Amino acid sequence: MWIFYLAAGVFAVAFGVAVLRDRRRFRNAVLLGLAIVCLALGLLGEASRLGPEAFDRFVFAVVVLPGLAVLVLAGFLLVNGLTMVRREGRRLANLLSLLAGVACLVVFVLPVLAYYTQHRLVTTAALVLMLVTGYVAFLFCSYLVYAVVYGRLGARPGAGFIVVLGSGLIRGTVPPLLAARLDRGAAVWRAEEDAGGSPVLITSGGQGPDEPVPESHAMADYLIERGIPGDRILREDRSRTTHDNLAFSKALMTERDPAARCVVVTNNFHVFRAALTARRVRLNGQVLGAPTARYYWPSATLREFVAILTAHPLVNLVMCALLVAFGIAVGTQ
Repeated sequence: MWIFYLAAGVFAVAFGVAVLRDRRRFRNAVLLGLAIVCLALGLLGEASRLGPEAFDRFVFAVVVLPGLAVLVLAGFLLVNGLTMVRREGRRLANLLSLLAGVACLVVFVLPVLAYYTQHRLVTTAALVLMLVTGYVAFLFCSYLVYAVVYGRLGARPGAGFIVVLGSGLIRGTVPPLLAARLDRGAAVWRAEEDAGGSPVLITSGGQGPDEPVPESHAMADYLIERGIPGDRILREDRSRTTHDNLAFSKALMTERDPAARCVVVTNNFHVFRAALTARRVRLNGQVLGAPTARYYWPSATLREFVAILTAHPLVNLVMCALLVAFGIAVGTQ
């Protein structure tokens, strides 16, 4: 099994180098995932040294536990999906955990049907589904692990700007989700002040069709009410998307200091995708996260992952097409 350990070491070194070059790349997540998978395969290979009885138990655990985990995950996602619909409404973004729960049930049931029916079409469909699901699951787990790692890396002190990303108003007022971002941004601003800096806060958010004022203005008012001087706040009020938030905020910063470095504040589920976007707009800064309600986190995390997948359509479509072709070729034999 030394080959798996060697591969794990190579991927781990590549991951370390990639993080040192730029933390804000999805390839970092993939490299970390590959290192973990290779290490796991090496450890699984050690099971061949077990006695016959212990080996049989090990194989049983490897086969049964993943199935049970899928069922538990499906139940959790279904319950969370119903909670999201009840609290947040029936928008598609709020249905993701519910749909993911249904997908987990399908992933569990279809291979069982293939095993008992031995029907070639069902077997082929199950094989294709397992291959594609395995690919997506690998990317999702890699994303999840690296998002946690990135969120704990923190940002270097000495930032000249703190950018707080908007997330929408409710009846013209700042909701709890956005308040968490603003509170974290204010805490970062005060820390920079205490360290002798002179940072500027940028509230970033345009005016939606159902909002009486631009989001950035309501955000600025929230901060002023909590002791942040109004002359230390800039309002970016044109953006509609995360890309706009960061691109327009960068323009405001560049007008005042072309070499400016910043800290971007958002909710913890949004940190990694915001970091990827910051890299695309060539913004010199790292992203910090604010707390999110537990019930909201699973669906929001799935939404972030889907957005990252769709940002790389070609490579993901090619990979899925190859896996489908391979599954059909094997399943029809």
